[in-house]
Amino acid sequence: MALDVTWAVKWLTMCAQAMAEHRLELIELDRAIGDSDHGENMDRGFQAVLDKLAESQPETPGAALKLTAMSLMSKVGGAAGPLYGTAFLRAATTLGDAPDISPAALAQALEAARDGVVARGKAEPGDKTMVDAWTPAVEAAGAASAAGANVLAVLVAAAEAAEEGAAATDPLIARKGRASYLGERSIGHRDPGAVSTALILRAAAGAAA
Repeated sequence: MALDVTWAVKWLTMCAQAMAEHRLELIELDRAIGDSDHGENMDRGFQAVLDKLAESQPETPGAALKLTAMSLMSKVGGAAGPLYGTAFLRAATTLGDAPDISPAALAQALEAARDGVVARGKAEPGDKTMVDAWTPAVEAAGAASAAGANVLAVLVAAAEAAEEGAAATDPLIARKGRASYLGERSIGHRDPGAVSTALILRAAAGAAA
């Protein structure tokens, strides 16, 4: 499947479905080390994205991602709104007005999204944040693209790496955000932002399958 605006809309629709399905899981993860609102915020945010998509009908993947960024920034509370909003906006900017996305452009867009999260949140790998899912995803996508993989294989590689990265936050001590207040008590808990990142990237792969 070509990564065109039809794919982008399907991806975002699947994101909304994933956030609704995993809402309680994300709430429970966030209850352990945060404000317990991540699941509610992400569910509400992506439902708002669906409403905007229905109203505006974007013509390119970049336009769909920019609309998503604006919706998440305005509707998602806490740190997640600005972080995900920046990620989608950076990706949209990288894609520009292109009608479809090549494997190389896809890898570049994912890298831009990750860099936006890092710039906004000032987190690094190992800090027990969504960066711990984004960074291995970006590295896997870049390697797959460089090896000549198609867009689906690039997305699958990114999703699998993000899921592994999210699981790898379990033994980490949180060094950023509200979870950092817990110090060593944050050990043994999975970062909810890393989990939602993995859900978003798995949805991207699912939409291209």
